[in-house]
Amino acid sequence: MGILKEFKEFAIKGNMVDIAIGVIVGAAFNKVIDVLVKEVITPPLSLMTDGIQFSDKKIVLREGIEATASATGKAVEEVAIAYGALLEALIDFFIIGFTIFIVVKLMNRFRAKAQDPENKEVDTPKDIELLSSLNTLIKEQNELLRKNTK
Repeated sequence: MGILKEFKEFAIKGNMVDIAIGVIVGAAFNKVIDVLVKEVITPPLSLMTDGIQFSDKKIVLREGIEATASATGKAVEEVAIAYGALLEALIDFFIIGFTIFIVVKLMNRFRAKAQDPENKEVDTPKDIELLSSLNTLIKEQNELLRKNTK
């Protein structure tokens, strides 16, 4: 029963919901990036490289043979290293990585503004306000103690 109780606490805390939302948004974001690379970025690259389609690029290790053309009547599949698909996946990866970097950078900037108790443009969270006021009170008390000990 301990595992079920821990799972219930995990689900109630919101961690499970956050993970699920992250997975769903990540899957949708992956589709957008995939279309962006295949339909927006790759065609101009193909034009610049005289019509070469990166997704079709491969190194053939063994040619495929159709069933009717082979002596035994069995088809032989082509064996190839599809480095063009790797190039597209790397472009996907760099776009996703750069986009996530920008989003995290913006979130950190907003978080820094929100946690600055002297910034009046953004509502400061209550815990930061309380800590700031405690810090101010401690500084005032320290100044009073220094004056009294002199």
